[in-house]
Amino acid sequence: MELCSSSSSSSLLRICSSSAPEISFSSSISQFPSKIQSILTKPRFQNLRICASVAAETQGLPRDSPQRLLKELAQRKTATGPKKKVPPKRFILRPPLDDKKLAERFLNSPQLSLKSFPLLSSCLPSSKLNNADKTWIDEYLLEVKQALGYSLEPSESLGDDNPAKHFDTLLYLAFQHPSCDRARARHVKNGHSRLWFLGQYVLELALTEFFLQRYPRESPGPMRERVFALIGKRYLPKWIKAASLQNLIFPYDDMDKLIRKEREPPVKSVFWALFGAIYLCYGMPEVYRVLFEVFGMDPDADECQPRSRRQLEDVDYVSVEFEGKKLGWQDIATYKPPEDALFAHPRLFRACVPPGMHRFRGNIWDFDSKPKVMQTLGYPLPMNDRIKEITEARNIELGLGLQLCFLHPSKHKFEHPRFCFERLEYVGQKIQDIAMAERLLMKHLDAPGKWLQEKHRRLLMNKFCGRYLREKRLHNFITYSEEVHDRYEHNRRLRNPATTAVQQAIHGLAYTIYGKPDVRRLMFEVFDFEQIQPKAV
Repeated sequence: MELCSSSSSSSLLRICSSSAPEISFSSSISQFPSKIQSILTKPRFQNLRICASVAAETQGLPRDSPQRLLKELAQRKTATGPKKKVPPKRFILRPPLDDKKLAERFLNSPQLSLKSFPLLSSCLPSSKLNNADKTWIDEYLLEVKQALGYSLEPSESLGDDNPAKHFDTLLYLAFQHPSCDRARARHVKNGHSRLWFLGQYVLELALTEFFLQRYPRESPGPMRERVFALIGKRYLPKWIKAASLQNLIFPYDDMDKLIRKEREPPVKSVFWALFGAIYLCYGMPEVYRVLFEVFGMDPDADECQPRSRRQLEDVDYVSVEFEGKKLGWQDIATYKPPEDALFAHPRLFRACVPPGMHRFRGNIWDFDSKPKVMQTLGYPLPMNDRIKEITEARNIELGLGLQLCFLHPSKHKFEHPRFCFERLEYVGQKIQDIAMAERLLMKHLDAPGKWLQEKHRRLLMNKFCGRYLREKRLHNFITYSEEVHDRYEHNRRLRNPATTAVQQAIHGLAYTIYGKPDVRRLMFEVFDFEQIQPKAV
């Protein structure tokens, strides 16, 4: 039956006008045609189920009966009303887990399974891998390990005291970038993002140490350009293709035909996460091997050279280890300091603190400022040395390094380019980045990588680094040239960046002399980067 046709409407009006005395309606007869007309002019969509029910109810009535038409109109009016919208499942509040289930969930998590490797344990997935995860591992993991040059045996067969036992799991997580199929699972998505959060700082620190020792006379500016030419995001697809890993990242697409914004983010995510996994299981030497041997990075390539700039003449000596030769990645990766070494990283210290710094021994800063600085920083640290002379020599070098940390480039840079804090500041930036990243990973086990990245950025903002140094009143010991000192004295906008640089240089010196534990002590105990210690009233 077509209600919207003109014949039905005209017959309805004709019947109503002829049989008005015999049929009574609840409303007046004068209002009825206008109501019918307004209803009939509105377009309606047919519903097969409603039509069937209406046909069953009005089967005994004549075709032109007004009761039949009114019943049909009423049925249609109720059926085509607005439906209630059901909220999406993600917006429906779920009751919180009770204490027993919450305790079971945390205690059964792989993140709490390793007591001897807390950082590695914090980067494991929050729940055990399921069948879909193991299917990917069975199909593709051998191809990944073969491309990277690792043994094809399952890593789970290794002993519990070996961090590489969990390499298969971390390698699987490293390739599950946000655009792939498995990234919807929470434990996979969070595990991958935590790995790339750590991996980006591992890469930065590895290449910083490499170029500081390879080019002992170069300033940090050209070295930053070299690092960007190797691990900048626009160059990463080239390295992935060199190792034949592009099909594992883009299984359904040709990587070369994708536009940049579709190609670069997944490649960058996988590249960073891969080096986070390698660093956790095998350490920094393996990072160098994969960078330069597997991916084939060449620091001497033309595209990796910095732009030409005016170079200051460097008349000062470099350490004997760097004289007349360029160190390769094998020299950096296989280097082990001797047993009676003065420092945790002796060659890196020699690359940052030039031998000519000994001419500054006995000057005014050495007698007036150095004791106050060392007392504030808690130096020298107690060390168990076999020979007393080793302790004395280390403390002398520590004093010279501190003097270099507080030596502004305006003082001696134009005559002696390396007599300033620039190189120590460069390594200090990277080591404080990775120390804070490791701290956040172990502190927030259930946090995704993007949240950790934002937290990391807010804690290590340059203005905060300088402020923590000024709170300890250490900015008063920075040595400027007379001209710059007069300009900086009443202008904090010029002075504050210098305090940030000195703060980072102190971290670089602590890393080269005492190692990463002393960087953590300075950051979280002395300067209180997290601002959780009680303040003096």
